[in-house]
Amino acid sequence: MKNILFAASEGVPFIKTGGLADVVGSLPKNIDKRYFDVRVILPKYTCMTQQMKDMLTYKTHFYMDFHWKEEYVGVLEAQVDGVTYYFIDNESYFNGFKPYSDNVLFEIEKYAFFCKAVLSALPQIGFKPDIIHCHDWQTGLIPVYVKERFRGDEFFWNIKTIMTIHNLKFQGKWSIKEVKEITGLADYYFSSDKMEAYKDANLLKGGIVFADAVTTVSDTYAEEIKTNFYGEGLNGLLSARKNDLRGIVNGIDYAEFDPKTDKYIEHPYDAINFRKEKIKNKRALQAELSLAQDDRKFMIGIVSRLTDQKGFDLIAYVMDELCQDNVQIVVLGTGAEQYENMFRHFDWKYGDKVSANIYYSEALSHKIYASCDAFLMPSLFEPCGLSQLMALRYGTVPIVRETGGLKDTVESYNEYENTGTGFSFTNYNAHEMLGTIRYAEHIYYDKRREWNKIVDRGMAADFSWKVSANKYQEMYDWLIG
Repeated sequence: MKNILFAASEGVPFIKTGGLADVVGSLPKNIDKRYFDVRVILPKYTCMTQQMKDMLTYKTHFYMDFHWKEEYVGVLEAQVDGVTYYFIDNESYFNGFKPYSDNVLFEIEKYAFFCKAVLSALPQIGFKPDIIHCHDWQTGLIPVYVKERFRGDEFFWNIKTIMTIHNLKFQGKWSIKEVKEITGLADYYFSSDKMEAYKDANLLKGGIVFADAVTTVSDTYAEEIKTNFYGEGLNGLLSARKNDLRGIVNGIDYAEFDPKTDKYIEHPYDAINFRKEKIKNKRALQAELSLAQDDRKFMIGIVSRLTDQKGFDLIAYVMDELCQDNVQIVVLGTGAEQYENMFRHFDWKYGDKVSANIYYSEALSHKIYASCDAFLMPSLFEPCGLSQLMALRYGTVPIVRETGGLKDTVESYNEYENTGTGFSFTNYNAHEMLGTIRYAEHIYYDKRREWNKIVDRGMAADFSWKVSANKYQEMYDWLIG
């Protein structure tokens, strides 16, 4: 039996702000329990729901030398879906109304504490991992500490580390002087071949340098981050580590996202009867959102954070033109004020065509996946992306830009070979995007049988966690040897 410990700043069902939590919640339960004992360690945030806190039981506590003082470290435990979760408890670091704050220095101190506490807790709870699988910059110090102060302890000999990058944009950067004081690391660790980057200390860089393997969440993103444009200043390091870097695409939970059993949608359907049944969800959504009641209208869904990364500047540029077409556009999400207001404006201007829902609702997101004809994701960069996988699962045809995980998971329609599961465009250009949307409209209106075959192929694709889990298992075996 091989022991794997996932270390992360968030994980479903306990705490979630984004896709990282879905990965940390779904991947461990899909790894083969006959060969791997996978456990997860998270911070115990005071903002977790009472229902989640009630699941936790006390395991142990101790005091740890951190940042020139003795800090309390509590360890709690819970079981979910056959996976053991541990929680690091310290209220001075993990209080607050949400998991993350805007105070960067405090965040760096908080997660430096978490990294050291995770390693210090392992001998106390009697779990010795063969691999610690670290996720994003918040756990970047774990590979550093394993090779540094824990190196002298026999318990930590032969423990391997993996650093998984979910989004390279977030790195945990601050001045060397203060990070050195917080972490207690020697000058040796703050050179340009280790944790220093552009005169700052960089926690993610430390993780990438010291981990035994580095992964990211799609093959294309693994290639893109070696380039200047996508590399966020770390492309040189990632190119140097290319032999240890691999991309493994995320999956989605096929039990949770299943149009046949989805509790949020009024009219369940599957790959066999979607031609008859899916349209009923569209009618229901049109009624709910006061859009024109018209089966024929090409309905485009968007469920997203409204940020530059997601391509909303492209949409803003051609939105007026797009609204001249025979389409309806349903938007769900929050984000940059300019995009929130842009969608509100078009909702006001084209009331029966555009529905702007500037909030977040799990129920409405499922209804959008189940009701729309197409799903638009014109991202500037997208490490993996989960929305396009959900759209495929629900027979809603993705229209995407060819970047990162979007390129890896959506096969562009080819009318001469009758292949493809969606539509894509290459350049980050508003009119190229508009041309692709209009090409999709043309297939939808004029070649309906072809459109239905695209849906068939999309619904038949397998992006469940089982596929990804197998690839992670191969990597664990390779690393443990």
